[in-house]
Amino acid sequence: MPSYTVTVATGSQWFAGTDDYIYLTLVGSVRCSEKHLLDKPFYNDFERGAVDSYDVTVDEELGEILLIKIEKRKYWIHDDWYLKYITLKTPYGEYIEFPCYRWFTGEGEIVLRDGRAKLARDDQIHILKQHRRKELETRQKLYRWMEWNPGFPLSIDAKYHSDLPRDIQFDSEKGVDFVLNYSKAMENLFVNRFMHMFQSSWSDFADFEKIFVKISNTISEYVMKHWQEDFMFGYQFLNGCNPVMIRRCTKIPEKFPVTTEMVECSLERQLTLEQEIQQGNIFIVDYEILDGIDANKTDPCTPQYLAAPICLLYKNLENKIVPIAIQINQVPGNENPIFLPSDAKYDWLLAKIWVRSSDFHVHQTITHLLRTHLMSEVFGIAMFRQLPAVHPIFKLLVAHVRFTIAINTKAREQLICECGLFDKANATGGGGHVQMVQRAMKELTYQSLLFPESIKAKGMDSKEDIPYYFYRDDGLEVWKAIQSFTADIVDIYYESDQVVKEDTELQDFVNDVYVYGMRGKKTSGFPKSIKSKEKLVEYLTVVIFTASAQHAAVNFGQYDWCSWIPNAPPTMRAPPPTEKGVVTIEQIVETLPDRGRSCWHLGAVWALSQFQENELFLGTYPEEHFIEKPVKEAMVKFRKNLEVIVSGITERNKNKKLPYYYLSPDRIPNSVAI
Repeated sequence: MPSYTVTVATGSQWFAGTDDYIYLTLVGSVRCSEKHLLDKPFYNDFERGAVDSYDVTVDEELGEILLIKIEKRKYWIHDDWYLKYITLKTPYGEYIEFPCYRWFTGEGEIVLRDGRAKLARDDQIHILKQHRRKELETRQKLYRWMEWNPGFPLSIDAKYHSDLPRDIQFDSEKGVDFVLNYSKAMENLFVNRFMHMFQSSWSDFADFEKIFVKISNTISEYVMKHWQEDFMFGYQFLNGCNPVMIRRCTKIPEKFPVTTEMVECSLERQLTLEQEIQQGNIFIVDYEILDGIDANKTDPCTPQYLAAPICLLYKNLENKIVPIAIQINQVPGNENPIFLPSDAKYDWLLAKIWVRSSDFHVHQTITHLLRTHLMSEVFGIAMFRQLPAVHPIFKLLVAHVRFTIAINTKAREQLICECGLFDKANATGGGGHVQMVQRAMKELTYQSLLFPESIKAKGMDSKEDIPYYFYRDDGLEVWKAIQSFTADIVDIYYESDQVVKEDTELQDFVNDVYVYGMRGKKTSGFPKSIKSKEKLVEYLTVVIFTASAQHAAVNFGQYDWCSWIPNAPPTMRAPPPTEKGVVTIEQIVETLPDRGRSCWHLGAVWALSQFQENELFLGTYPEEHFIEKPVKEAMVKFRKNLEVIVSGITERNKNKKLPYYYLSPDRIPNSVAI
């Protein structure tokens, strides 16, 4: 009688093992086997991290094995089981791999296909077509779209983390409890004694050092020492944690009436302002999106204020970018003066602080939340709804949406919800952050997620003109590596543009993103369908780059650049100055966040800057969804390309006082998970 050897691998996560009864049925092209109990006498089967083997003998020839059914029945009390994979050795000595990488909750069955990636057109056998269809029907019931706020991209229909499908929950919910993590961070940073001191101002700038953790030779300490310098202010637009706002200025806006006479002492080439613009030496940052946003009113004892500044910057003869003019609000006038480096020291400093505070708000809500977290969730939900596990694009993308839906659900539950942690310290809390996302969604385009095109559109693409823009340089290298990898995968499974067009599951995935993520907005430029291999490679590169590199670039520098409170104030407690020559150091300190809000802010940027336990970095795919040799060779090539980038960045950073490492691939997690 034919005999098969079945090898079952249980996950190594906490509580991955099970004591329940596990049954196996083999589904062949000729017939199905009987249901077999997988059990060895006097042995504890399916323990956490175990790889167990069983002999299964069948009465008759089954033919080619098409599917395997795993059934789980209660032994004593229900426990979940994480099944990594099953390997089947046939009577003819062949090995068939069945990837799973899923949680098995309660009683029921999971039906698995072997690990070879297949497009729908490749399945000609009815039972395989049926399995494909049923899997998507089940997933579409589990992964439902929901509008969390009007105008937002749609998100997962789950109020709490515990409501999510088990497969996308964190292994330990405790590890991503924002309240717990922020409190722990404040305890670790020795600032918990200040955390309840709301309305209590600091004495002076030096007083902020009481909550500042000095770690020798780090960026945060360098920021603390140099934050008042114009060079440091300008440098952050290139390589801080929000390096996406700066653009080359081609014309001074009418709403920002800067003249040559105002800034001539800052211009080093003996040219007029107009001539400097023509030579490409003038840059601009405009926070118009903050204009009219409601400031946080959740604490009646502390008025909080927002501004919408415009900042003009200049590339000096040392190729450094420095500020030369700041208008704190959008409408020019006598009560909204243009501040200059030639003004009184504290006038100019407070104007720069207002820009830094505004930059913090745009960074947190738009650059970080909307453009990485929420967009990656859209890609993830659409993937689960429209691509079966056997589809090559599912296998490619699943590692890049790992825990993303979970972290966003937790954020909606604790962080950005009404009365959430965001309200505690941020001037855009209490609803302002929602208004900002709604505005930014109207401007969000597919083109802006194409990294090279985005850099070019801002006039920031020339390495000769702007030599110290490491975010651009490293980002382009990582983009190219991801693009090359996705091209290799697409070439393996799509022999022509026609195959791409005819892949209905792929087209449904892309359409789901457009209809539900971008709310069917034509002006977004998001494609409704994809008609060529080239465009598919581009689309997949956008998905992976957004989830990995872009998120890393704007997330993991938060403690470095925002822990020194005056450099990134999360709120301002006095309105902007309306005239020059009246600002004092005391007024600035009274404007900056109080002790309590400073501590909550510090805990937040610390917690958000930490990698997850067992973080998986770009190019690592421990879950072997792909089994084919050409794909594994493409992964090896991808990792080698990434290693070259790591070496280049490491070499460049040697002896730098301000190293830039956020886009070093060994520090880029595969997915948005924090």
